[in-house]
Amino acid sequence: MKVALVHELLTMRGGAEKVLRVFAALFPDAPIYTLLYDEKKLGDWFPKERIRTSRLQRSAERLNHFPFSIFNRAFNHHLYLKRFPRAVEEWDFSGFDLVLSSSSAFAHGILTNGRPKHLCYVHSPARYLWDRTHDVMDRAGNGLPGLLRRAYLSRAFHKLRVWDAEAADRPDRLLAASRTVQGRINAYWRRESTVLYPPIDDFWLEQSSPKSSVLSPPSFSDALSTKNTPYYFVASTLVPYKRIDLAVKAANRLQVPLKIAGEGPDRKRLESLAGPTVEFLGYRTQEELRGLYAGATATLFPGDEDFGLVPLESLACGTPVIAFASGGAKETLDARTAAFFEEPVETSLAAVMERFPKMVFSPDLCKARARDFSRPRFEAAILQEAQALLGQN
Repeated sequence: MKVALVHELLTMRGGAEKVLRVFAALFPDAPIYTLLYDEKKLGDWFPKERIRTSRLQRSAERLNHFPFSIFNRAFNHHLYLKRFPRAVEEWDFSGFDLVLSSSSAFAHGILTNGRPKHLCYVHSPARYLWDRTHDVMDRAGNGLPGLLRRAYLSRAFHKLRVWDAEAADRPDRLLAASRTVQGRINAYWRRESTVLYPPIDDFWLEQSSPKSSVLSPPSFSDALSTKNTPYYFVASTLVPYKRIDLAVKAANRLQVPLKIAGEGPDRKRLESLAGPTVEFLGYRTQEELRGLYAGATATLFPGDEDFGLVPLESLACGTPVIAFASGGAKETLDARTAAFFEEPVETSLAAVMERFPKMVFSPDLCKARARDFSRPRFEAAILQEAQALLGQN
């Protein structure tokens, strides 16, 4: 069968992009349609020869405006939102048997009209259009620029919500990344869906690296200079909604070591909040991350996430998690593998961090839980869903 893959934006590495990598490996001949593509950031994950971009990419390149600095700063990327729905509707999939889309905002809105079949994996309905709209507005800034930005976003979001709800009827079948996402699909789109949790990469399930071994290549020795000192760990894209600021403030309050791996537009703000016990390590390879996970007292997961692969990566390394008691974390973690803080404030997180070293967790139980989210399980489910959908013809 001829398959096409669709993903809104290939401009950063995140959980949704990791899922797309699985799709790309499962269907190695399938082209990948995306609105915008940053080859510098994602060329090794998704080779340029497989990419089919939208007219927005060509326009940006003509203006010598790519890679988009606006996509690396909060809010400014919303200036392009109104152009995205029309752009995804312009793609022609008539030569394919199946389109498998990976949607966090717009990919579900492609036009297929039942030929080909459209199987949509939903990471979440666009949260800034629904349950996080007011958060976006609150961060729009002050003064006249902030007022103008809020006025623009208010009008844009209203039109996009109408389009989003109408476009949700287009896929032939919806798969939800978690029960939390399934609830939003039902609430906002009034559609049924099937829960299929994302997979953890095979790399994390390999048992070749015991918990006692902390990988530290020579170029990485400085970042692990306190590897014999207990520390908490964060691995995340540094964007506001991840709430890494809670982890930074809690570490400041307790004066305990915190290592943060990852890049993103919120890094400067977070660095301005950080005390002397907080280290920013920037982008790290999987090998480096495995060493950091394995050496940590606990991995902190302070955001309200739809699913969250980071906690599972930590468990695969035998390290428990401290997570906010909401969203996907409550579905994948329990008292045997994690401790939860109940309020999204630094004092609540700090209280759990302070008593955490006295808690007892089994590395073997942590690893066993991670294996429940294996890639073969996910791939088999995707193929089964695709075959069932095509069988309806």
